[in-house]
This record gives sequence, C-alpha cells and structure tokens, in this order.
Amino acid sequence: MATTMVIVGLGLAGSALALRTLARASGPLAKQMEKTIAELGTADYKYYRGGFEPKMTKREAGLILGVGPSTSQKKFRAAHRRIMLLNHPDRGGSPYLAAKINQAKDMLEQTSK
Repeated sequence: MATTMVIVGLGLAGSALALRTLARASGPLAKQMEKTIAELGTADYKYYRGGFEPKMTKREAGLILGVGPSTSQKKFRAAHRRIMLLNHPDRGGSPYLAAKINQAKDMLEQTSK
C-alpha cells in the first residue's frame, strides 16, 4: 500500500509539473500563433482564388485545367485526365467540379479546332 501511495504521489507531482510548464509556455505560443495566423492572411497563393464565371471563357478553362489557353490538344487532354482522376464523383469528388472540368476541356477543344 505504501508503494501505491508513492506511485500516485509521483504521478500527481509529474502531472503538476507538466501543467505548470504548459501554462508558462502558453504565453509565447499564443503570440507565435497570432503572428502565424496574420501571415497566413497575407500569403500569396499559387492557386486561383475566385469563383467560377457565369459563362466559361478560354482563360477560365485554362485556369481550371492548369494549362495556358493556347496549349496543344494533347497537353490539355492529359491535364484533364489527371484532374478528373482526382475529382471524379465515383471516387468521392464533387459532381459540380467534375462538370466544370469537363466544360473546361470542351471549351479548349472547341477553340483549338
């Protein structure tokens, strides 16, 4: 019984020390977290940060597929395939996004003829 009491006492002391250390570190950590969140708001994103236009344009089709508007048919078909494999509705993707990806491919096919 005495060893049990010693073990419980050591466990409580260890827990108290861990909580004290955590409490002391929370001040600088909170400041660092606020700084990081502020930096995230001003980050320059690699991806297009806008919604879809009401009518598909050649520029938007290129942005969706990640290719230039004057890319060869072979390249934008490869880009379409790669993106559709990731966003297909049968694999958990959005049907709306899949429709937009297909619409972008169709738009670039029409303009490349």
